[in-house]
Amino acid sequence: MLQAMQKKVAEEGEKEKKLFDNFMCYCKNGAGELGATIEASKGKNEQLASSIEETAATLKTTKADLKTAQSDRAEAKGAVAKATALREKENAAYAKESAELTTNVAAMKKATAAIDGGMSGAFLQTATVSVLKQLSITMDISQMDREMITSFLTQGQGASSDYVPASGQISGILKQMTDTMQSSLDTANSEEASSVKDFNALVAAKTKEINALTKSIESKTSRVGDLGVQLVTLKEDLDDTSKSLMEDEAFLKDLDNQCKTKEDQWASRQKIRAEELVAIGDTIKLLNDDDALELFKKALPSSSLMQLTTNTQTTRQNVLAALTQEGDKHDYRINLIALALKGKKVSFDKVLKMIDNMITLLGTEQTDDDNKKEYCTTLLDKTEDDLKSLELTVSDLGKAIADFKERVATTADEIAALEAGIKALDKQVAEATEDRKEEHEENTETLANNNAAKGIIEIAKNRLNKFYNPKLYTPPAEAMFLQIRRNDNGVAPPPPPETFDAYSKQGGESGGVINMLDMMVADLDKEITEIETEEKENQAEYETFMGESAKKRAADAKSIEDKESAKADLEATLIASKEQKASKTKEAMATAQFLSEVHGDCDWLLSNFDMRKNARAGEIDALKKGKAVLSGADFSL
Repeated sequence: MLQAMQKKVAEEGEKEKKLFDNFMCYCKNGAGELGATIEASKGKNEQLASSIEETAATLKTTKADLKTAQSDRAEAKGAVAKATALREKENAAYAKESAELTTNVAAMKKATAAIDGGMSGAFLQTATVSVLKQLSITMDISQMDREMITSFLTQGQGASSDYVPASGQISGILKQMTDTMQSSLDTANSEEASSVKDFNALVAAKTKEINALTKSIESKTSRVGDLGVQLVTLKEDLDDTSKSLMEDEAFLKDLDNQCKTKEDQWASRQKIRAEELVAIGDTIKLLNDDDALELFKKALPSSSLMQLTTNTQTTRQNVLAALTQEGDKHDYRINLIALALKGKKVSFDKVLKMIDNMITLLGTEQTDDDNKKEYCTTLLDKTEDDLKSLELTVSDLGKAIADFKERVATTADEIAALEAGIKALDKQVAEATEDRKEEHEENTETLANNNAAKGIIEIAKNRLNKFYNPKLYTPPAEAMFLQIRRNDNGVAPPPPPETFDAYSKQGGESGGVINMLDMMVADLDKEITEIETEEKENQAEYETFMGESAKKRAADAKSIEDKESAKADLEATLIASKEQKASKTKEAMATAQFLSEVHGDCDWLLSNFDMRKNARAGEIDALKKGKAVLSGADFSL
């Protein structure tokens, strides 16, 4: 027995050494591989951070380029609209001028033909005469020719008409006028053709530019979306890699601690096992000593060294009864043990070993079933939860995509409304500026006129005082007079000469006139004060309006910029959401397929687990009873 113990301890030491060597090999290789993985993750993180920074910068530049392209396209469209409006205006003017010239040329030619044909008398009764009269007044011809035509056209219409100019001269004048109008018509036609050509060339160039910018905008919009998705993907990759790196570093640290602990444990176990082997070896040596053996022979009775015998046949039957108590439900391997018991030469040690192996195997199978049941239950729950989560995510993404589309459309409408508001505001500012300019000019002119009128009234009043009230008279200052009136050469005229030394003064009337002049000055002062007050108030209101308009325009422009950026972000997010929805839909389909496969693998076990466990427990119980019988137990009571 001691030798068996010694052998068992040594064998256990060998087994544990193999396990320890395998563990240390894992520590060495695992730490190296994990360290390489950590270094690779750090390098990948640096690359991802650099890629994120580069992608973000590219996205910002692309957005700026997109905004510039949109602005350039808007300017090009504005130029086409402006050119179109101008062309329509020019064409309308041309049509009017061309129609008038064509009508006039036809009338002139008809009149010339009539005069040359000698039908001047009958011609004077036609409606063409009114056209010729109008042309003779409006056209740039000599006074003599105009009078000659007018005289010709009025002959025979009154009794006093006694001048009849020669028809040849009239015909020549009319032909000259016809040539002039025809030349004007040709010039107008040529200018119109040139304008149409220039307009078509401009529109073609701008259309080409607009098409190119539109393609650029579409390309840049798609690029913004792609970059946005790429940036989100890179950030997610960085986050995943960072988490994995933290987990690897924590695991490596824990592995180092475990390896060190395992080394300490192994050293302690080696020491204890060595001490145990020494103790067993010393005991064996002591018991195998010749003197000890001799002493045992003298002290112990011989009967104690004999083997005990049992009724082998009865024991076999009891064991078979214990093994077959479950009827036909036991495992085929129990049949193998029963068959071995029926053999007459088989030893109980071999049967006991078979029973132990069978119990161990059944326990292992039950452990495998327990593990697989737990694995299946956990995996099914997780997969079903994942599938529900994916289906919910796909549904949410569908709602988000519809919401993003609506928000993009709403933002576009808001941008258009803001742009229209800015145009209307610019128009109002221009109109207000023009009105303020005209009002200021009018007020300035009115003030100047009123002050000049006051000056004249004061001079007139002073002049009356000089005559009627000499004590109130004030000699005029030359500087003041210079402000009131100057001649065309900018030199003050001399004071008016005095006449009549003696005169009968109209004192009463002069007083009334002076009072009237004072009232006029007071009215002018009142009007000047009102105009100055109105000018200040209007200027203050204008400045306030301009300030508020500038603020509103800046705010609207900033709002447009923000909304353009938000719209680009929404479009990028919309593209990313569509791609994510497609990806999640595929993932959900794959998860559903995987769930079906898991059900196929696990449903049978889960349905029959309790039955298998109970059957296996019965077999283990039977085996243990059989082993107990072989070991001497009696189950007959």
